[in-house]
Amino acid sequence: MIIWIVGLLVVILLLAGFYFSTRILYPRVQSRQYWMQVDQDAGLIDPLAWEKQPKEAVQVPSPYGYTLAGYFVPFPGSHKTVIILHGITASIGTSIKYMDIFQRHGFNVLLMDLRMHGESGGRNCTYGYYEKYDLKATVDWVYQRMGMGGVVGVHGESLGASIALQYAAVDDRAGFIVANCGYSDLRELLAYRLKYDYHLPGWLFLPLSDFFCTIISGMSFDAVSPIRDIPHIQAPVCFIHGADDKYVPLEMAKQMFNAKLRGIRHLYVASGARHAEAYVVDAEAYGKNIEEFLSRFGMLN
Repeated sequence: MIIWIVGLLVVILLLAGFYFSTRILYPRVQSRQYWMQVDQDAGLIDPLAWEKQPKEAVQVPSPYGYTLAGYFVPFPGSHKTVIILHGITASIGTSIKYMDIFQRHGFNVLLMDLRMHGESGGRNCTYGYYEKYDLKATVDWVYQRMGMGGVVGVHGESLGASIALQYAAVDDRAGFIVANCGYSDLRELLAYRLKYDYHLPGWLFLPLSDFFCTIISGMSFDAVSPIRDIPHIQAPVCFIHGADDKYVPLEMAKQMFNAKLRGIRHLYVASGARHAEAYVVDAEAYGKNIEEFLSRFGMLN
């Protein structure tokens, strides 16, 4: 009887570990149109203004054999470019609202769908493990298009923020990073989400989920740790986080800010904002903080 009970518990743990690994690797992604409608309904974007933007569809080859899709919106004569990355389950539909902050200061804007999101390829989401090299390939595309004399920065939201930080640690060409509500460590975040969403202990379920994620995708949780990458980032970094964020704790942003001991750093905590709501709650303060950050190293017109 004891053997049967132990065997049953082992099977349950294996199934639970596999289930959580699939939830991690295959989030329920929504279309570009869905997210554009969400932001349109919230009054954050004007679809007619977006249609009038002089943009061109972009396809960037990933080093992993699929294609990354996006839109390039040029600013005539500019050699400054910002790549805007969205959060998990989203697409460039949620990135459009951030464009004006940079366009009014003469930036070209490149909106990109992340791996397995929007119209980009890729079999699963790896939280920066592969995506940081997709971003590096995207930066290559910008320099091929605009020439080597320009500056390329990245604005990322949530998943996009943590990917941007991981990228900046492996490519010293990063001009600057704006990291909005990014996580500091994947294993720590997943343990927090298990406890918050399911009331389950991470120490029991994460090892098996990690095992299955590694088998399926090649990514282990310990390989994704932006806070471990922070000391290697030379580029200026602006951390933005909602004071009431319960999805990615504010403490993660504070820890990363404190870990950046080299170069320019900036921290803006948006009062009353939940996850990815800093711009929604106060777009003016959001823009002013980015402008203050960019002015510190001569990026404003």
